[in-house]
Amino acid sequence: MTTYQAPIIPLRQRMQQGMVMRGLSADTQQDYVRHARNFAAFLGRPPDSATAEDIRHYQLHQHETGVGPATINSTVSARCFLFTVTMSRRDLSSTDHP
Repeated sequence: MTTYQAPIIPLRQRMQQGMVMRGLSADTQQDYVRHARNFAAFLGRPPDSATAEDIRHYQLHQHETGVGPATINSTVSARCFLFTVTMSRRDLSSTDHP
């Protein structure tokens, strides 16, 4: 039996390549991809289409649903990596919390 694996979209591939080039551990890579996937699911579209307001709504959503500080901090780190390194969008990489 083979396991289905979704095709890797270019954004995810760029993110993974960036993490490898920077020597992030396998666990950190998995966390960052998971956080990006969760953010995309919240948006209902790819994260490269996000706006600052989308990020604010996501942070509020996390807070309102009881996400713990460690997870929020990990999410912020993943978002900073995604927007700064992967997409060169420093305008969306702020570490401000709601």
